[in-house]
Amino acid sequence: MQEKKSYEYVVVRLVPVVEREEFLNVGVILYAPTRKFLQMKFHLDKKRLRAFYPGIDISTVQKYLEAFQRICRGESSAGEIGKLTAPERFRWLSATRSTMLQMSKVHSGLCSDPEAKLDELFRQLVLPPELS
Repeated sequence: MQEKKSYEYVVVRLVPVVEREEFLNVGVILYAPTRKFLQMKFHLDKKRLRAFYPGIDISTVQKYLEAFQRICRGESSAGEIGKLTAPERFRWLSATRSTMLQMSKVHSGLCSDPEAKLDELFRQLVLPPELS
């Protein structure tokens, strides 16, 4: 069994009306520095999102979340932020912001397999019960 190493994660929250401070969890970003792992998973349940906020532009939200994934991977299409080191990209992604997509506080833990931990957190914190 692999040794457990530290990781950090944030939950990506969709806040359609910032002033109301109501949100739905739509993704998770996990960073495991010693494993050189920085990835994001997200899920947009269109029916649930429209019930939560009927006027939402789901395609725009999807584009923003896909941009966050490109930043996690350090792709050149992610612009200047994509060129930063993994720790810098995670800190940029996890920074407090007052926009439609906000991050939870940074949480930490230990795991031996960051990809499996990301899947677990994604099922627990993002997917509706009927999909997890």
